Amino acid sequence: MMKAGGFPYVVPMLLLSVAFFATPLAVLVGFSFTGPDGATLANYGRFFGDAFNFRVLVNTARLGLETVLATTLLGVPIALLYWHSGKTARQVIIFLTLIPMLTSNVVRTFAWIVILGRQGPISEALLGLGLIGRPMTLMFTELGLVMAMCQIDLPLIILPLVAILSRTPVQYTEAAQVSGAGPWRIFVTVLVPLMLPSLLAGWILVFASTSSSFVTQVVIGGARNVYVPQLIYREVGTLFDWPLASAIAVVLLLSTGCLLVTMTMISRHRRLVGHG
Repeated sequence: MMKAGGFPYVVPMLLLSVAFFATPLAVLVGFSFTGPDGATLANYGRFFGDAFNFRVLVNTARLGLETVLATTLLGVPIALLYWHSGKTARQVIIFLTLIPMLTSNVVRTFAWIVILGRQGPISEALLGLGLIGRPMTLMFTELGLVMAMCQIDLPLIILPLVAILSRTPVQYTEAAQVSGAGPWRIFVTVLVPLMLPSLLAGWILVFASTSSSFVTQVVIGGARNVYVPQLIYREVGTLFDWPLASAIAVVLLLSTGCLLVTMTMISRHRRLVGHG
């Protein structure tokens, strides 16, 4: 609770929030209801009336969930390795996690063109192992896009996990082990409830980043895989249909918000956080 007399200190933050978040959002929502004859719901009707648009919305949500799953499967073992490592190893893990974040997202995206191409290391490795008979490319595929997004967004899930595990004594797992719990039971009943708040924060960041990553979606996904940001860009940059583009943006915002609220409610379930 804010102390008495502390309100003047939050006024600048409130003014900035109103000027640079609430006002643009209100303008965006207002544009989505704009029509030739005044306020209308026709833009939303046009969006939901086209099966292609609904498919694009589903593709965007699927891409975000696939990236969340991939980053979780990679990020949790790395965070646990950090937890059980010494000081030097921890510094190396943090250094390797932060280094990609110091590079531009555009640069990292274009680096993946080389990695996923026919002459890239993935294709060469599969050829060397005899798993494929000729060079292959993962460019312009959803698998290649998920791999690129996973590498780009992996720090967003590792850092929250590292933050909470750094404050957690390793004696927790040792006590469970002494009590007779196996590795899998320790992971499910001790570690997952401990990590759940950080996992939720990471999932939110990864999903929001993946769903709105226009450059990576265009470069790696190509024209065959269309997602909501590309749809908005087409309506604004090519067709100059600002009201429909605003309606699509509002739909993306609401669908993402609903998913995040659902994730928050699930993570606060008493049984999941170990209070059931």
